[in-house]
Formats: sequence, structure tokens, C-alpha cells
Amino acid sequence: MKASPANTEDTRWVFWKKGACSHTLFYILNKEFGNNSEPEEEASDPLAGGLLLQGRQCGMLWGATMAAGAEAHRRCADCGKAVCMAMKASQYLVDSFARRAHTMNCAEITETDFTQKGSLWKYLLTGKPLRCFRLADQWAPEAIEAAQKGLSAGSEGHPEQAVSCATELAKALGADEKQAVMAAGLAGGIGLSGNACGALAAAVWMKSMQWAKENPGKEVFRNPAAGKVLESFKAFTGGDLLCSKLSGRHFESIEAHSAFVRNGGCSDLIALLARPAN
Repeated sequence: MKASPANTEDTRWVFWKKGACSHTLFYILNKEFGNNSEPEEEASDPLAGGLLLQGRQCGMLWGATMAAGAEAHRRCADCGKAVCMAMKASQYLVDSFARRAHTMNCAEITETDFTQKGSLWKYLLTGKPLRCFRLADQWAPEAIEAAQKGLSAGSEGHPEQAVSCATELAKALGADEKQAVMAAGLAGGIGLSGNACGALAAAVWMKSMQWAKENPGKEVFRNPAAGKVLESFKAFTGGDLLCSKLSGRHFESIEAHSAFVRNGGCSDLIALLARPAN
């Protein structure tokens, strides 16, 4: 099965080459839209396994969401409007993925707890990656369609200057405007779904990108910079990763999330994640 008529590469073959589900969907949607973001795509590798193997949102969602953000930036010169478009697209992507996989979470899809010692090798040896290959193959064309619809919907009827916690975090870590918009849809646990913190994912992504730049040719998937981000985050939150718990609410709209961030919501977490790596 092909990703789409415009993308002639077999999704399963792309997955095999890229190695991470997050990287795979980021690449496929970028190619569909005619965008090229190789360093950003590679830096998404640690988001596989549900964010550093934590079993939360499937890496396919993280990667697809950031690719939608890249396209939002290409389509819209106004950063605030582009952030809104990216956030709306992420909501469409969440809905689409949940319909296809019947869950957002990697642990439920893979039936594997990657936080347990040796679980990754067991997952590989028992052939479970084939399940993920099939899911990527099935969802890729649906993800493209969902992103297209969400980007179109995000250009109308929403605040022109939307604010995303993940975008603000990315900016604090030196993201350029395109990268900042790429991260926008991660807000609220991707698409305001309340799942694992989008600002945390943005920090892992940005610091992984910097680490890869400083360590060319080395595997990015389990880089030490990303691991340190997760460790400090868990120490600060007592192990909680869920946006809904950390923020104390579910965001009913992009407007609500934007107001929350503007009014200092999660500023302590954003400040923590924005610290330079030790």
C-alpha cells in the first residue's frame, strides 16, 4: 500500500529505513507536502515508543503532527495564524489516529511496556514491529487527509494569534520560526487531548536536534540529552507526564489553551524544560 498517489514510496519500506515510527510519519507527510526537514525529522526519533519509550502517544502521531506544523508554516506567513493552523491539524490527526488504532497510546498498540528492562529486545524478537508496520501503512494516507482537512479548518474561525505551550518552549530553546510552528500541535498532549505533555516532547525534540548536530553520525534514538530532559521532568512532577494532570484541566478549545499559556499556565514546567542541558 502506498502512502498516497503523490508519494510513491511504500510506507513499510520507509519505516524499515528510518527505524522509528515518529521519523517515518514525519518524513512521509513532509514529502507529501513538498517540505524538507531532515534534521528535524531525525530528531523526532526519541519520540518513538510513546515518547522516550514511555508508552504514551504513538510516535506516528508526534511525527505527523510536526509535519503538519511544517506545512502550516509554509502556507501562512503570520506565525500566530500558522500556530493556530498547526494546532487544529493536530486535533484532526488525533481523531483520525484514534479511529484507526482505537487508542493513542503505544503501550496498548504494541502490548509492550518499554520501561521494563529487556522489553525492547523482546518486542523486536517476537515480531511485534510488523503490527506497527501495518498500522503505519494503513494510517499514512489517512494522516495526510486529516492533516489537509485540519490545516484548512485552522485557517478559519479561530484566533489569529494562537499560543502553544510547545511552541513557546521550542522558542526558549532557540527554535527558528519554522521549528516553533512545527511544535505547535503538540500542545495539550497533542491536539489538546490531555495526554503526555507536549512541551516535554518539544524539549526532547529540540535538545535531540542539538545533540545530533554536535554528534554527527551517532544514533539519535536514545541520546543522553533526551534522557536527561525526561529525568528532570519526572523528578519535578513526581513522575506524572499527562497534560491534563499537570495543568489541572482539559482544554476545550485552542482559545482556552492560548489564554492559559498567556496567563502563565505551566510556566514553571516550561522554565524547567528550557534550561540548558548539563
